[in-house]
Amino acid sequence: MKIEVWSDYACPFCYIGEKRLEKAIAEIPGGDKIEIEFKSFELDPTADKKVVSSTIDRFAAKYGMTYDEAAQRVEQISLMGRREGIDFKYATTQYTNTFDALRLTKLAQERGHNEIISKLFDAYFTKNLELSNFDVLKKIAADCDLDAAEVDAVLSSDKYAAEVRADEHEAAMLGIHGVPYFVVGRKYALSGAQPVEVIKQAIEDYLAENSDLDELNGMTCGPNGCRFEG
Repeated sequence: MKIEVWSDYACPFCYIGEKRLEKAIAEIPGGDKIEIEFKSFELDPTADKKVVSSTIDRFAAKYGMTYDEAAQRVEQISLMGRREGIDFKYATTQYTNTFDALRLTKLAQERGHNEIISKLFDAYFTKNLELSNFDVLKKIAADCDLDAAEVDAVLSSDKYAAEVRADEHEAAMLGIHGVPYFVVGRKYALSGAQPVEVIKQAIEDYLAENSDLDELNGMTCGPNGCRFEG
């Protein structure tokens, strides 16, 4: 079976959701046979390739909060990530455009290196690196044993741009407005960073083939901001 996950590396709930999906699959017998396909969903296609503001300042402006209120909310989200075992440092993330990271992910998945997904999330939320920086992307690609010449060829061109756009077009066709968004076997849809037991149940229900498509709403991030309550 296949689970498709629409996601963006700049989305805190996407990293939390990815960890919860890992835990859910680990609890299912034969879970190692489940195919995971990462699908691209840019939260902000217009984001600069350079850091132009701090996370807390950007958060405060976007949600109409004071600096202190924004800092508190960002820390609450970081705490959620830490509860999943992530050294989550949301406040000091270096926000930049993620398009090239998403293109690189397409190459990695094509070559069977899905581990790049967790490495890119870690680079952004734990190491606080710029995901628009080609040197950063090349180092992560090398850690995944991707061919350096092939990585250079991708990053110096628009290769896989069409595939990223195709994912985003598909999301629009499916009515996906926020991420993470999980589609289990094209039968169950889970919107948001659902609890491990909810994700696990959806997978088990699919395997048992005893229910129709059902969408469950959780914490998501979209172009207009993040929704914090399910």
